[in-house]
Amino acid sequence: MHFEFSEEQLMIRQAARDFAQNELKPGVIERDEHQKFPAEQVKMLGELGFLGMMVSPQYGGSGMDAISYVLAMEELSKVDASASVVVSVNNSLVCYGLEKYGNEFQKQKYLVPLASGTQIGAFCLSEPEAGSDATSQRTTAVDMGDHYLLNGVKNWITNGSTASTYLVMAQTHPEQRSRGINALIVEKGMPGFEVGAKENKMGIRGSDTHSLMFTDVKVPKENRIGDDGFGFKFAMNTLEGGRIGIAAQALGIASGAYELALNYSKERKAFGKTIADLQATQFKLADMATEIEAARLLCLRAAWLKDQGQPYAQASSMAKLFASEVAMRTTIEAVQIHGGYGFVKEYHVERLMRDAKITQIYEGTSEIQRIVISREVLK
Repeated sequence: MHFEFSEEQLMIRQAARDFAQNELKPGVIERDEHQKFPAEQVKMLGELGFLGMMVSPQYGGSGMDAISYVLAMEELSKVDASASVVVSVNNSLVCYGLEKYGNEFQKQKYLVPLASGTQIGAFCLSEPEAGSDATSQRTTAVDMGDHYLLNGVKNWITNGSTASTYLVMAQTHPEQRSRGINALIVEKGMPGFEVGAKENKMGIRGSDTHSLMFTDVKVPKENRIGDDGFGFKFAMNTLEGGRIGIAAQALGIASGAYELALNYSKERKAFGKTIADLQATQFKLADMATEIEAARLLCLRAAWLKDQGQPYAQASSMAKLFASEVAMRTTIEAVQIHGGYGFVKEYHVERLMRDAKITQIYEGTSEIQRIVISREVLK
């Protein structure tokens, strides 16, 4: 096995690292404090090609591989997970779903501006009573001949108010349950489509998270992705790739917290020596470094399988499960190493700890990942 990155992959990682340090880090604490969406930074990410990384240049994308995507997500997430989740959703869920399953009309109309970074998208699956149980969609899309009449509510939608294009899962044939769900492309501004108040979250506070309300929204039939009833498969297949992005985000949060803790341990003195000279600190750093490296390899393996066109559902769930739990453990230890300073905002680690928690929840909770993994290993 080869563990070396190509020159192009290394350049992408360095570009993401430079952007994170030079553009995301200044103001990240203020954005977190005031729940401010990083609009200027997201625009720049689009201009640099980070919002359509894996999309073919034919449709305005950068034509990169999934490994490059993981490398970029890690570097961005070290500094600002609120910005990196925009990159994740736009790449892994919206652009991937449209390129993989959309028709040519949909790709030209919607994918091109999304992949080129002039617009951003949102993936709308979760509902008040349909989070982990995605088959229980209460949002309905009634077939009216040349259009669907969309009614319902979606919860926890990333890019909720800033997106231009929304991929919405809705139930058309309730008697068929999961086989009766459709995936519809909804545009901002369609009559009857409203965005609710922004969620006041513990972490990723700069991320634009809203509920969405649909009241008799007329969605043209040409905006349905795939055949009638394909929506649930579309959502599940798309989420497999989405988990690679969230795993990489969790990896980045953990890696960022570890680097801060490592540097701080070499500066902070106690009992006449730096705390890095204390074995208790050394053991913490050793465990953190080992777990982060293991999480990184799981993320890269899932990305490599995706690039090779091989099944990666189990690998992406393993990466997401492990990396998210490593992010939580690592950020807690990073706060502990900082002591009282870890509890204040200017040292960043308390924010990373708050950001880490969501990686165990979205794109399927840790429990859901264990279900996916056990289903695969028991086949």
